[in-house]
Amino acid sequence: MPKPQQKRLGKGLSVLLGEYAETPETTGTSEFEHLPLDRLRPNPFQPRRAVERGKLSELVASIRENGLLQPLVVRPVTEGWQIVAGERRWRAVTELGWTDVPAYVREADDQTMFVLALVENLQREDLSPVDEAHAYQRLIDQFGLTQGDVADQVGRDRSTVSNTIRLLSLPEQVLEMLTAGELSAGHARALLGVGDAERVIVLARETVEQGLSVRALEARVRGPKPATGKKPRRRRSAGNVQGATEPYARRAEQALGRALGTAVRVTVVDKTHGQIEIPFRDPEDFERIVEAIVGVGGIV
Repeated sequence: MPKPQQKRLGKGLSVLLGEYAETPETTGTSEFEHLPLDRLRPNPFQPRRAVERGKLSELVASIRENGLLQPLVVRPVTEGWQIVAGERRWRAVTELGWTDVPAYVREADDQTMFVLALVENLQREDLSPVDEAHAYQRLIDQFGLTQGDVADQVGRDRSTVSNTIRLLSLPEQVLEMLTAGELSAGHARALLGVGDAERVIVLARETVEQGLSVRALEARVRGPKPATGKKPRRRRSAGNVQGATEPYARRAEQALGRALGTAVRVTVVDKTHGQIEIPFRDPEDFERIVEAIVGVGGIV
C-alpha cells in the first residue's frame, strides 16, 4: 500500500507558518504580539473570493465560547500589518468587537504571501475548485512558476494542479454552477471531455436539474453525438479483419494494451488506412497514458 503523500510547503514557508510545518523549527521570535485590529489589513493575494457566511458564524460562536486558540500570522507594511494567515479568524474577532488580536509578525514577500494563503485554504478545504484553479494559474502567470513548481509549493501532485487548471476552460456559466456548489469537481472533470461549449452547458444544466451523479453524467458524455448527415465510412475491427491484416492488428492491440494498461482497439478501414483507439477513464488516467507514450512532462 503506497504511503500517503506528505504536505510540502516549500523553502521558507514552514518558518512563517508553523502550524502546517513538518517540523516545529522556526526563526525569529516565537512570541506573539497583541496588535490593534484597526491596523490589520487582509491578504491582497487571498485566493478565496467569498467567505461562506455559515462557516464564519460557526467560527464566531466557537471563538466566543473557547477564545482564539491560534494567533494570526502577519507581515509588517507601511500602514500596519497585512494578514498572511488567519483572515477568517480576523473577521470573526472583528464581529465579536475585539480591539486587538494575538499575532506572530513575520517577514514575507508577495509570492510567499500568496502561497501561504493558498496552502491555508487548501488544507482547511475552504476553496471552491474554481478559486483553486484561478490561484494556481495566478501563481504561474504572476510569479513565472511552472505547474511542477506550483505542485511543490502547495503539496499537490503535478497532475492534480494540471487537471484543476483545466477546469478554467469550461464555459463561464458552468464555472458559476461549480462555484455555487451545484456541480462537483467530479462533474466538472467529466464535462472536460465534451468538445462543444453549448453541449457542455446543456449537460451541466441537466445535471443540476435532474440531480445526476458523476457516473450518470459520464454516461451521457460518452453517449451518441448528434448526426452530422454524413454517411460514416464502414470500419472493420481487428477481430473481423480477414487475411493477412488480422494477425498484425491483433498483435498491435495486445502489445499496446499491455504497454498502456488499457484496452486498446485497432480498427482497420482498408489495407492502408485505420485508427487506434485508446480509452481512458478520467483526466488523471488520460495524463497517465500520455506520459506512458511521450514520457513524463509530455503535457505542460
